[in-house]
This record gives sequence, structure tokens and C-alpha cells, in this order.
Amino acid sequence: GPVAETFRVIQGAINEEYVRTTQGVFQFELSGDGGGTWYIDLKTKSGSAGFGTPPTAADVVMSMSSADFVKMFTGKLKPTLAFMSGKLRIKGNMALAMKLEKML
Repeated sequence: GPVAETFRVIQGAINEEYVRTTQGVFQFELSGDGGGTWYIDLKTKSGSAGFGTPPTAADVVMSMSSADFVKMFTGKLKPTLAFMSGKLRIKGNMALAMKLEKML
């Protein structure tokens, strides 16, 4: 589905530069189609992304619908706007959440 496809693209885009400059683990709690727990690890070795809980404890947990997640990662929904309008809930390190937004 679109969520799995988005994470495949993310996995392909991760490089050691992102890992070195970000140093964070992001967990996504997605509701709706293709939802569940997904992660982006920008802390361990050369980084990874995929389905399930991250290999190490998440620094940031983001909760949103899977539809909004796909919109956010395809540039159709600004993370700041999603957060302000309550479509995106963030727990944890806000500074790291901002770093992820820049990476998008």
C-alpha cells in the first residue's frame, strides 16, 4: 500500500550523512489503511526504516492517520500545519521532530 511504498522510498533515501546529522529514532503510530507502528532510525549505523517498533527506543513518537502521513511525505501536507490543526501529535524531542521536517 501507499504507506509501505512511502517507507520503501524513505529507506532508499537514508544515508550516513542524515544519520550523522540527525541522531534520532522516529516512531510513527498510524491509524487507518496500512497503519500500525512504523519507524525511521537515523541513529544506528547507516540507518533504517520499516514496519514495527524501532530497534532502539524512539526519541520522537508521531501519531497521525496513514493518509495524512503519505500526504506529509509526498509534500501535500506541511508537518507544521498538520501539527497545528491537530492531525499530527508529537511526543518526545521536538527539536528532532523539526530536523525530520527539514529532511522531508
